[in-house]
Amino acid sequence: MELPFEVVDLPEADHPEEGAKAPDFTRPLVNGEYWEDTSLSALTEEGPVLLVFHPADGAFPTTYVFEELAERELDVRTVGVSISSPYEHADTLSERAFDLHGLYSDPAADIAALYDVENDLDRMSGIVEHRPAVFLVDAEREIRYAWAASEWPEFPDYDAVENAVEEL
Repeated sequence: MELPFEVVDLPEADHPEEGAKAPDFTRPLVNGEYWEDTSLSALTEEGPVLLVFHPADGAFPTTYVFEELAERELDVRTVGVSISSPYEHADTLSERAFDLHGLYSDPAADIAALYDVENDLDRMSGIVEHRPAVFLVDAEREIRYAWAASEWPEFPDYDAVENAVEEL
């Protein structure tokens, strides 16, 4: 099948694995009404979090991932992370029916670097986005499920994500 885009192999990532403590961070978390600086640890104090790294808002993988996760009606707070600004996140949340707790804004890709899920966009020097990745983080910030794309575009095994959430 001829794809309308090039599949690109991504460099190997040294992202946190299952059983590791999830790196903490604080960034603007955008929901449907407002945004405020929020740490991951503050979210996990309230219970498990499905942390979904995705390309910029509007990219087809972003839409596809969040629509697929919403269809599964997972019993976990789902939070996205991307280079998009809080304004772009607010627009995305108002335009889409994503079932999300919020979207973290990480325009400098610092969180992506912390999790080693950066993607040098089209091999352009200094232009970085987030590689697709999913981390299920429990209330103690232990990573219970970890996946990062090895090529672009690539999507997580949604059944594996659903099973990990159900096992919490």
